[in-house]
Amino acid sequence: MPHLRSLRATAIAAAMLALSLPAHAELAASGEPPAAKQAWRAVTVAEGVRQPWGIAWLGDGRALVTSKEGSLHILNGQKFDEVALEGMPKVFTGGQGGLLDIVLHPQDAAKPNPRVYMTVATGTNEANRTTLVQGVFDGKKVTGIKTLFKVSTDKSGGQHFGSRLLWLPDGTLLMSVADGGNPPLRIGDRLAREQAQNPATHLGAILRLTDEGKPAPGNPLAAKGALPEIWSMGHRNIQGLARDPVSGRIWATEHGPYGGDELNLVVAGGNYGWPLQGYGADYKTHEPVGKHEVAGMIGPSVAWVPSPAPSGLAVYSGDKIPAWRGSVFSGGLAAKDIRRVALDAAGQVTGQDRLAIGERVRDVKQGPDGYLYALTDESNGKLLRIVAQ
Repeated sequence: MPHLRSLRATAIAAAMLALSLPAHAELAASGEPPAAKQAWRAVTVAEGVRQPWGIAWLGDGRALVTSKEGSLHILNGQKFDEVALEGMPKVFTGGQGGLLDIVLHPQDAAKPNPRVYMTVATGTNEANRTTLVQGVFDGKKVTGIKTLFKVSTDKSGGQHFGSRLLWLPDGTLLMSVADGGNPPLRIGDRLAREQAQNPATHLGAILRLTDEGKPAPGNPLAAKGALPEIWSMGHRNIQGLARDPVSGRIWATEHGPYGGDELNLVVAGGNYGWPLQGYGADYKTHEPVGKHEVAGMIGPSVAWVPSPAPSGLAVYSGDKIPAWRGSVFSGGLAAKDIRRVALDAAGQVTGQDRLAIGERVRDVKQGPDGYLYALTDESNGKLLRIVAQ
C-alpha cells in the first residue's frame, strides 16, 4: 500500500506540474525525456571504489577519486590505488555524510605537487556540518591536510550536506551547502529546511570563498546583512555544480523533496526560493511544499518530475561528440541515467534526452581528453567513459 500511495502521489504531482509549470520549466513536466538520439556507449575505464563521489584530474592524465566512506583513490591505468590522507579530520559517514567533492587549485593543475581541496562531513550524529579541507598531493599521498572552513551551524542526523566545489576565473571557490534535512528535523527554532531562507546561516546556500577559505570580497548578499560567504541562497540540496567555459554561466542541479528536482542557472545574489518556492511535495503528507512562483525569487530552468535525484554536472565543450557541445549533462542516482539538457546561445533550454546507464550515477565530468566521464555510486563503483558508437 505505501508503494501504491507513492506512485499515485507522484502521478498526481506530475499531472499538476504539467498544467502549471511556467515556460522556463515546462520541458520536464510530463515524465522522462526521450532516449538520446546520438549513438553512444559507456566503456568501463576502471572499477573498485566503494561509493565514489567526486573526481579531479591531475596534469599527467591520472585522476583522484573520493569515496563516500572516507578514502581517496588514484586512477593508475585501469585500476584504482588508495591514497593516504595525512591529517584528515574524522569523517562522519552517517546517511548522506562522507568524503564528498574534490578539486585541484587551478594554478596547480599542471604542477607536480598540487593543492587538493575536498568537502567532507565532520562531527557526530548529534552535531555535524559540511567542512572544507585542503592538503598537498605529493604523487603518493595527500599531506598537511588542514581545515579551511566549517559551516557555522551544526545539525543532527545524516541528511543534506551537499556539497560540490567549483573554481571561478577570478580564483575564488564556490561551495554548495545543503539545507540540513527534512521535517521533523529542526535547527534552532525552525525546521531545518527553513534555514535556506535564513541569511544568518550557511545552510541552503552557495558560498564563495578565497583559496584560503575566507569570505571572498564582493559577495552581494553581505550588503543586505547575510553572512559574508553567501553568494546565492534558497537552495535545498545542490549536488551538481558546473561552469560553461564558453558563456561563463553557472549551472546547478539540486534535489527537490518528493518530486521537483531542479536545474538552475545560478547568479550572484540570487534567491532560488526553497522552501517557499518549489515543485515537489512533502515526503510524509505528499502535500506541495511552497508555491511554484514567488515574487523576487528565481525559478528553475528545468523541474524534473518524477525525480531523477541529480548528482554531478558538466557542460560539455569537448570534440569527441560535437553534437553535444554546449549541452548540460546531469547524473541521476534514482533514474540511473545521465540527462542531456540542450541549450541555445542565450542559455534557454531547447530540449532533453536521456542516456540510460543502469547504475546510480554520482558524478559527471569532462576529462582533459575531451571525453565525458561518469562515476557510478555502487559498492564496486566504476569510472565510465562515454564514447560515440
